[in-house]
Amino acid sequence: MTRSLPIFFAALAVSAICTPASALTVNVSKGGAQRIGISVDTSAGTPAAKAFNASLRRNLGISGYFQIRANGQIKVTGTPGAGVTVTGAGKQLKSSAAFADEKAARMAARELSDAIVQNYAGKKGFACERIAFVDRKGKDNAELYICYPDGYDLRRLTSDHRAAVGPRWAPNKKEIFYTGFLTQTPLVYRITTDGRQSLLAPFKGLATGAAVSPNGRSYAIILSLQGNPELYVQDFGAKSLKRMTRTPSASEASPCWSPDGRRIAYVTDLSRQPQIYVLDVATKKSTRITSAGSQNTNPDWGPNGLLCYASKRAGGSVLVVMDPAKGEASARVVTKPGTWEHPSWAVDGRHLVAERDGAIFIVDTDPEAKDEPPVKLFNNPGHWMNPSWSR
Repeated sequence: MTRSLPIFFAALAVSAICTPASALTVNVSKGGAQRIGISVDTSAGTPAAKAFNASLRRNLGISGYFQIRANGQIKVTGTPGAGVTVTGAGKQLKSSAAFADEKAARMAARELSDAIVQNYAGKKGFACERIAFVDRKGKDNAELYICYPDGYDLRRLTSDHRAAVGPRWAPNKKEIFYTGFLTQTPLVYRITTDGRQSLLAPFKGLATGAAVSPNGRSYAIILSLQGNPELYVQDFGAKSLKRMTRTPSASEASPCWSPDGRRIAYVTDLSRQPQIYVLDVATKKSTRITSAGSQNTNPDWGPNGLLCYASKRAGGSVLVVMDPAKGEASARVVTKPGTWEHPSWAVDGRHLVAERDGAIFIVDTDPEAKDEPPVKLFNNPGHWMNPSWSR
């Protein structure tokens, strides 16, 4: 297969008095969120060009910043694979990517979408960041998959015919850590995006929930080395383990790191019901940060410093966003009640991916987008769960 050439973007000021992106008149979509109108009028004479257009429209639409319309203030024109130009607000972007197939065309569209988000919205795009998740195929069978946020290029990574759960991306975006049941005891495995699989370590007892630190040097993990599941931290390549919790009458789960690597949020049933605590790695001191809701689980600490989690409340399970520094007073529900689980932040610190009713959805947490429905990742048959977004 021919590899696509790199995309080269150039942001060009067309006059000394160019209009800044912030001065754009924005359009108001049905849900109430402000969006910039953008028209995509590129040719679609080949299957690859059609794939480019479909991916570009999809990614711009789910970015939260643009509304596809016939006469948008931002205009995308040209021929995919030969030359595409984006103009508006006194700026110009050019894509000179060449591609020979539909897969490469979609990748070029994702890169262009992220460039448009960066240049016209001033935000980091997530179109090129992959999502890992599992498909539950039976009682003891769940296989690991990855795809892009536009829902295209779904790829299966495991064929173990055993349960695989809780995937977490490493910061290098090349490895995924997950809990596998290849033996009678759950253990943590890592798998590269090209399918090379290995056991993290032959721990005694169960091992689950591995999460790699932001600097890539350590990982947090739940181990039952000394009885009940406890939280540990270990440096890669080291033999010694650092035990972080001591709760003989409780069990810990789902660790995740703060962006600066100094704290770990995790779940424990120390209060008889699952609640979220934050541990200071240096002092090993833990502080409970949730109380509203009978169960608070699946925390993920985003690049914006906010924590998201699933909360069981009257009417069903919801997704909640909180600033741990401000406590539960800052908590904000971002979905309607349902069966929401396993939220994971996008690199933009605004969107989440989560599961509901056996499907994967992208959720916009911007308060102005509160009435906009979550976007389903794809309609492929299966029971899709445990999503994790690379970032």
